[in-house]
Order: sequence, then structure tokens, then C-alpha cells
Amino acid sequence: MKRSIVGGLSVAALAVTTLTACGGDDADAGAGGGGAEAADGPVTLSLAGWSLATTPEFQVLADAFHAENPDVTVELAEYDATNYDTQMIADLAAGSAPDLYVLKNLLNFHTYQDGGQLLDVSDAAASLDESTSGLGAYEVDGATYAVPYRQDSWYVYYNRDLFDAAGVEAPGECWTWDEYADTATALTTALAASGSDAKGAYQHVWQSTVQGFANAQSEDVDILDGDYDHLAPYYERSLELQATGAQVDYGSATTNSLTYQSQFGTQKAAMLPMGSWYVATLIAQQESGDADTFAWGLAPAPQLECTGDDPVTFGDPTAIGINPAIDDEKAAAAQEFLTFIGSEAAATELAAIGITPAYAGDAVTEAYFALEGVPTDELSQWTFAHHDTRPENPVSEFTAPVQSALSDAHSAIMSTSSSVEEALAAAEAQAADAVG
Repeated sequence: MKRSIVGGLSVAALAVTTLTACGGDDADAGAGGGGAEAADGPVTLSLAGWSLATTPEFQVLADAFHAENPDVTVELAEYDATNYDTQMIADLAAGSAPDLYVLKNLLNFHTYQDGGQLLDVSDAAASLDESTSGLGAYEVDGATYAVPYRQDSWYVYYNRDLFDAAGVEAPGECWTWDEYADTATALTTALAASGSDAKGAYQHVWQSTVQGFANAQSEDVDILDGDYDHLAPYYERSLELQATGAQVDYGSATTNSLTYQSQFGTQKAAMLPMGSWYVATLIAQQESGDADTFAWGLAPAPQLECTGDDPVTFGDPTAIGINPAIDDEKAAAAQEFLTFIGSEAAATELAAIGITPAYAGDAVTEAYFALEGVPTDELSQWTFAHHDTRPENPVSEFTAPVQSALSDAHSAIMSTSSSVEEALAAAEAQAADAVG
């Protein structure tokens, strides 16, 4: 997912939370790499995170690593979720960044790596295998600069209760975008007839909700090539859905600062294309009462056409790298932490809270579906296990400016301030200027 990185800086706003954990008397136990023993005495590492109150993955990783390495404590430095990259780039330049920091996606990886702001962590990655997906995305000239701990994929979340109430057939293992649009329309019509104001679908305001699918599913597409004709049919479908009222229009969503969590979680929409990270959030919000209680499930991303292959979707791996300014005595512990986050032990801990880890295996799947609240119907389990996830962002110095041009086009099209043709032509011109 491409998240906005514009906004102000506030280094002083970092909140640090010390994470401790019980258990783990054996520093050499588990799959984390055998314990960090390079430093004399206890070691404290700092790790960047965001939205700590509602994003438990950072604490889970820190606690699990501490349990296997009692002499190493991990402290979290809280950054603003929206302005994370802007703040991190500034802190790295100022020498005030944490020892370890998260690369949310591949969008700014080149900026960090080319700027010398990532330590070579090839040693940490060496013991990991192909079961940890996304490692190759963080390689440059044979060296690895970050280790993925999470691999999100985009699904369609659907409200099974609203489908039943509307008398609309639930999705299957493969459905096309035309079928998705027809389903959204049928749901809206049927729900309105029953007195409900719920929409058939909600499309969030991010460019990913259109462009991510289009770029992944269209043949021979590279956004750096500057040809964006393949985006047109995806936008035309979205515009039709909002014009007919089958989904909230972009203007209303932006003006009213709608969140996808509230739209789906309070049953204002029966379907929601969104990344797999939302599973953990929805479960937590249903438990806390911030979301309604209703039956829901996961369906695969709609396709241009059904081919019999695993459904094509998108999602960048989320990784952690090491600040090259780290104290020498901490470096070994930091490398051990990265080896741990790519392991089965860490993946199982993440799966147990509804996070889709980078490491895949039977133990991970078992832990994921053992979590109370995760839908265990056949389609949801099939969706989790069957998808061809392709990166959203190519690794290049030109990715950020090209994605910025495409973001402008997305806003212009969805707000109907420009036609699809005009907006895409403008994006092509901006991209050509950026790439040179």
C-alpha cells in the first residue's frame, strides 16, 4: 500500500515505550539465531513503530525476541503513521533515528539504501530461506539491506450477513471485476429495498485501490515506462460504481475523512478491497466494540478474467533495516533481531494476532486460523492460501516521483475534475519529466 508521506516533522514527538517479556532463560533457544552475545552485559535496541496503541506487531516481535534473548531489550520509538517516512528521513539525516526502523513498503527503499542509511544485513538474511518472501526485493548488487517480517496481500472483505440479507450470492474462488461491479450494484439495490442505506462496496481514497490491482494484473506493465493506458478500464469501472451510488463517491470520502475501518466495520459497506493487515484490526475492533458484530469473510481479488491460476493481487513486503549509525556493540544484537523476524518463530507469533507474516508454512497457517475472530469458512482459508502477490512499487530512484504523478492522476479522475484520458496523459508527461 502506498501511504502518504507529506506533512510536518516532529522529532520531539517520539514516544518511547520499553518492552519487556517474561520467560526464556536460555539465550540460545529457538529459531532466532542462537542469542546475541557479542556485547558484554545487557543490550538495549530502539525500533521505530507507529500507532502503537492499535498496531501490536512491533511489541509482539520485541517481546518474542526478548524471550529468546533475555539480555536484549527492545524499545519502541513512536512515529506518526501518516508522516512516517518524512520523519524518518529527517531523523536519519539528523543522527537521531532509532537503531532499527521499518520500511513500510518498497516506495522509499531506494532513497534509504542509495543514501547510505541502511546497514548491509546480508549476514542476518543468510540463514533465511525462500519461505521468507520478499527478501529479494531488498537486495542491491547482491547485498541485502532489510529483512521482511510481513507480506501483505490485498483481498476483498465481505459482510456475509449483508449478503444473506440482500439475497446475493457470495463470491467464489475466482470472480471478475465485472462480476464484482455487478455484485456491488445488486447489493446496493437489494439493501435499499429493505430500508438499509449500506452501499454494496467501499473503495478507499488511496491510489492503490485502483492502480495496485491494475498494475499487478495487466500484462507487461512497468509504471516506470510511462504508459498508463491499462489503468483506464479500472478507473471507468470505479467511476461507474460511484456514479450509480454502489459505492461512496471520492469527493464525499475525502471531504468527510471517511475511514475504511468505519465504513466496513459499522456495516456501511458490504464489500471492501483492502490489504491483509486489516484482519487484525477488524478482529480487535469487533472485540472492543468499535466495530459491529457481524459475520465476515475473505474473498480473492477480482480478476480481469478467470484463468485457473492463483488470483493475481498486490502488496509490498514490509521489512526492518538497521541504521548504519548504530553503536558497534549493538550491531550484533540488531543482526540477530533481523534473523529472528524472518523466522518461523516470529511468523507464528505474528500470525497469532492476525498479521500475515513474510515467512509462510503450515505452523503459520495453523496459528493464523486458530485466532478467535478469524473467519474459518472454506473460501476465507482458500483466499489466504492461494494468491499470486506482486510488488506494488518497483525499486528505483524514479519510483517516488512517478507514483506522485500517478497519485495526482488518481485524485483528478476520482474527483471527476479531469477525464480519465486527460489525467492519464498528464501523468505520462509528469513521469517522462521525472525519469528523463
